[in-house]
Amino acid sequence: MTDIVIEAEGLGLRYGRRGEWALRACSFRLPEGRICALVGPNGAGKSSLLTLAARLALPTEGTLRTAPREELAYVGQDKPLYPQLTVGETLRLGAELNPGRWDAKTAERIVEGGSLGHDRRIRTLSGGQRTRVALALALGKRPRLLLLDEPMADLDPLARHQLMGVLMADAAENGTSVLMSSHILTELEGACDHLLLADGGRIRLSGPIDEIGAAHRLLTGPVGAAAELARHTVVESRTTGRQLTALVRPGGPVDGRTWQVAHPSLEELLLAHLRSPDAPSFAAADSLAAAGVRA
Repeated sequence: MTDIVIEAEGLGLRYGRRGEWALRACSFRLPEGRICALVGPNGAGKSSLLTLAARLALPTEGTLRTAPREELAYVGQDKPLYPQLTVGETLRLGAELNPGRWDAKTAERIVEGGSLGHDRRIRTLSGGQRTRVALALALGKRPRLLLLDEPMADLDPLARHQLMGVLMADAAENGTSVLMSSHILTELEGACDHLLLADGGRIRLSGPIDEIGAAHRLLTGPVGAAAELARHTVVESRTTGRQLTALVRPGGPVDGRTWQVAHPSLEELLLAHLRSPDAPSFAAADSLAAAGVRA
């Protein structure tokens, strides 16, 4: 049985003078060895979830079980580094703080990919260059679980592509589990095999991306056939003239004589769920809604 690196049950986080909830009633599992995309709009609770997973805060309610602190690495949006240190001194600090685990070759490879000299001081680096150093520290630790909060936001497209390649290679070679938030869908699609969709402080979708996709269908047909959707779980439906388009989780066979049936793209699926905040949540690991469905 596959090990679980993160397991949340009824997880909630509340903070601020007004006691507002950043997360509420979140439950999900992340199996070991997965590369998980954590997506959602601003204010959805993505950073709060990563902060809890990194053990930098305690939940207000519920439980969260994750890898031991020494087996996880976290890169936050602000990528805190000591500005007065040089790149070389920063890497040596990483080695000193992680005795017996430090992978100097991996850390050096990431830094050298950005043509960063060891004598450069952190305060003189651009945002993208600091990202490289932060990722070098994280992967040099040889973590079992890597937590990344918008890691590529300040990188140009080429550097983003190169560093995503480094992350994918590391995960494949060492079995590293990755939970990574991002607003850039193209950065995640094709690289991640697991999905968490956060919205309004809760988890709306969770599970392997291929299973989530397989559980949904995009139906197009006449407006007059809307009553036939009652047998399915409707995530979103829209009409254009006399045509109806609906994203559904089928509750049985779909009549191909009435509906044009297609598999939604990841972008179509995510946008439909975000446009329909009242649609039922879905956990692929707990449902086989797509099993036996004839499309």
